[in-house]
Amino acid sequence: MHHFSRRDFLKLAAAIPISAAIVPWLKNSAPPKLVSPATSSTNVIVILFDAMSARNLSVYGYPRDTTPNLARFAERATVYHSHDSAGNFTTPGTTSLLTGLYPWTHRAINLTGLMRRNLTGQNLFRLMKGRHQRLAFTENMFANYILSQFHADIDIHLSPASFDVANEIRGQWFKNDLSISQRTFDDFLFGSQGITTPASLLLGSAERLYFLRQLVQAQNTYSADYPVGLPESVYPIYYRLEEVFNGIFQSIKSLKTPTFAYFHLFPPHQPYRPSKEFFSLFFDSYQPLQKPLHPLEGNLPQKDLDGRRRRYDQYIADLDSQFGRLMDNLEQSGFLDNSVVMVTGDHGQLFERGVHGHTTALMYDPVLHVPLLISTPGQGSRNDIYAPTNSVDVLPTLLHMANQAIPEWCEGTLLPGLGGEYDLNRGTFSIEAKLNSAFAPLKTATIAMRKGPYKLIHYMGYKGQYADAYEMYNLEEDLEEMHDLYTSEPSIAGQLRSELLGALNKSNSQFEN
Repeated sequence: MHHFSRRDFLKLAAAIPISAAIVPWLKNSAPPKLVSPATSSTNVIVILFDAMSARNLSVYGYPRDTTPNLARFAERATVYHSHDSAGNFTTPGTTSLLTGLYPWTHRAINLTGLMRRNLTGQNLFRLMKGRHQRLAFTENMFANYILSQFHADIDIHLSPASFDVANEIRGQWFKNDLSISQRTFDDFLFGSQGITTPASLLLGSAERLYFLRQLVQAQNTYSADYPVGLPESVYPIYYRLEEVFNGIFQSIKSLKTPTFAYFHLFPPHQPYRPSKEFFSLFFDSYQPLQKPLHPLEGNLPQKDLDGRRRRYDQYIADLDSQFGRLMDNLEQSGFLDNSVVMVTGDHGQLFERGVHGHTTALMYDPVLHVPLLISTPGQGSRNDIYAPTNSVDVLPTLLHMANQAIPEWCEGTLLPGLGGEYDLNRGTFSIEAKLNSAFAPLKTATIAMRKGPYKLIHYMGYKGQYADAYEMYNLEEDLEEMHDLYTSEPSIAGQLRSELLGALNKSNSQFEN
């Protein structure tokens, strides 16, 4: 007897609207449990891990046991299983989370870019003003450029080098304009970002000598603990995970209640530098699915990618251990009794199709799918949500939980399970446009749209066939994105394409004369 499959149904339903076709067939389509909202006196703590892909976390089903402590945290949290970042690298992903705006609106789309200056007041820190003391910290200087645009709305803005063991950051001396001072002093005068010869031979060379001295001292002190070297950031900031988490705990303890605190950690971003306790993990039989090289980019051999993946997994396990220690300390101190704690990422990481990293035009699941776990005061059980969500949903949800008003300009919606509807027909977007001018319509970009189980990827402005190309996948049936359905399911593809292009045209219309 032939069983009538979900795909059979979708093919048969090609002539009816996609909203009618997909709803009955999504996993866990029953509405989730609702978690009681917090109050205006509740602390809100955001812990963001840079370049953390949900696809490499055992709490989301990854075969390597990378996150036992995050799994322990999940037992008292709402866990989102289909949560995407609005961008595939730090600048757009972080900005969308903190503004509730998509990258094509806030325009922080270039690697070291800034958001539109006339929109800088539309940020989570300003909206938390009044009741909450506001703290911000990031180890990623690119993210700090964005935070510097919100500096007037932040009560305590910690330097990226606050918890380091060696650093060469000098722009932090000038608090009134952190972005300009860091770019002038660290990028130009001292040449911190790997420039062979600093602009100032006198000041820059002297700075290099001073920094190298402190770096050598730190490396000698901790060399036995880190077999492949001390963890470091994009800028010359060297740190130990233990000291970073100690600093976060001490910072939280010193804050007034209620507080809104945002901690953006650099790990597990490359370079992957696990400590000796985790360096020998995962030399196992696990073999990730091998995927063909993508025609647009990527030529790394699979063996190379598998080796990098193993080191990444080791680093995540190291990070998870420190996260568990932080949560234990916060619980023992009683802080969690009156605190919302959110754990998420700004983007993921690729180890497939010949590509390593995230500064890529490709928008496959591992680089977009990030963790999102939110624990509320008194929550004693796990609540799993499978409906697609996006980082633009963080701002309205945290405001709602802190009993603050949600602005009309916000492009996100309340997260299901925390006040929002369980909407299986909503379309969400992720935008990659680092080669496009921030001051012009999007012409060179990759846009991914999620709607129900489907994901449509639109490439535009690249060479050859990717000047205007599409791919479509059913993530419920094909999580690895191996079977492109764009031509085989034309009705659904057409509906998704129409919605994506409509949203794109609307965003581009802001540049019309």
